[in-house]
Amino acid sequence: MSGLSMSRRGLLTGASALGATAALSSCGAKTGGDTSSAAGAQADTSGDTVKVGLLNSLSGTMAISEVTVHNALLLAVKEINAAGGVLGKKLKPISQDGASDWPTFAEKAEALITDDKVVATFGCWTSASRKAVKPVFERYKSLLFYPVQYEGLEQSPYIFYIGATTNQQIVPALDYLKKQGLTRLYLVGSDYVFPRTANKIIKAYAEAQGMKVVGEDYAPLGSTEFSTIVNKVKDAGADAVFNTLNGDSNVAFFKEYKSAGLTAKSLPVLSVSIAEEEVKSIGTPYLEGQLTAWNYYETTPGAANTEFVEAYQAAYGKDKPTSDPMEAAYISVYLWKEMVEKAGSFDVAKVKKASAGIELDAPEGKVTVDGATQHVYKTARIGKIGSDGLIEEVWNSGKPIKPDPYLKGYDWAAGLS
Repeated sequence: MSGLSMSRRGLLTGASALGATAALSSCGAKTGGDTSSAAGAQADTSGDTVKVGLLNSLSGTMAISEVTVHNALLLAVKEINAAGGVLGKKLKPISQDGASDWPTFAEKAEALITDDKVVATFGCWTSASRKAVKPVFERYKSLLFYPVQYEGLEQSPYIFYIGATTNQQIVPALDYLKKQGLTRLYLVGSDYVFPRTANKIIKAYAEAQGMKVVGEDYAPLGSTEFSTIVNKVKDAGADAVFNTLNGDSNVAFFKEYKSAGLTAKSLPVLSVSIAEEEVKSIGTPYLEGQLTAWNYYETTPGAANTEFVEAYQAAYGKDKPTSDPMEAAYISVYLWKEMVEKAGSFDVAKVKKASAGIELDAPEGKVTVDGATQHVYKTARIGKIGSDGLIEEVWNSGKPIKPDPYLKGYDWAAGLS
């Protein structure tokens, strides 16, 4: 089993580990491995350096979440380069700003593949951005590693889904709420594909499990006006709010929530897109005691996570938190590295074939690539936001959950796809 060992991470410490992106070395020695690219033929693997694409929103409403993902990707690249690169070649990261705009994501994805000739791309956050780039990666037979939890009901031969699918986050979150006796739910989300599809799944679950959805509202992505929605929530007689808002809309929502006199004790909110970085941006006075559902927290125990947190904070500052999407982004580069080295090639078809069964002792715990779905086994975790801005785990699934993106294992989900 492959792990993110201290011997690899220990090569990078403090500011000297970070360096400038442009200064990444390109002097790796060639090896006897096959570095051809018959599938994804536009990738350039001829030199001592290969390019990898980083595709994130560095501006716009989603920058609150995606900048840290970008930073985590850079950290993984730097660590891998310090340890000798991949198949003897150093990685050169090429960053593109999706600017929280889905057509821009598609345009930048194509540029990374055709102009920069990257061997793989890491990024996207929202499902809208992923849906926008999906046909681009499929057209050019190039690989995207997607780091964020999503609504499931999708597979692509050219996407590896490193964040949770529905049965690894949303379903365990609903199970947890039900066990707590919180069975009357109000659904609040951003108005795009992830929240609407997630809420369709939530409503099917609720109907089958004797729960009730007492309200459902959506706000445009980036909206800062939530007084009407919060007043409706307050009057609905809900036991809990299931929150699928994304980006900086969460700031406005939770400030309005507190202003209306609602608290975690009086009406808890369970969020699936708020992690430690968003907690810091929103402010702990607005979030203390509220619930989250993820697969990783900064407080997740284990040596691999201790090393990851120390490495990230050494690179970006002691006050910088780590979070689930950035951890998934970080390990996505390592998973790709393991696939390439197992394949002995950067060739996309060979990398895909080699992916099945790849394992890492990751900061979140053991993860394993499911070759059939190109998703990963992940442990579900429910957390509670503390006054210090960290999220403390209050429940976990006990072991990694096999990915089931189409919810085939649930009778109540029949027909959703």
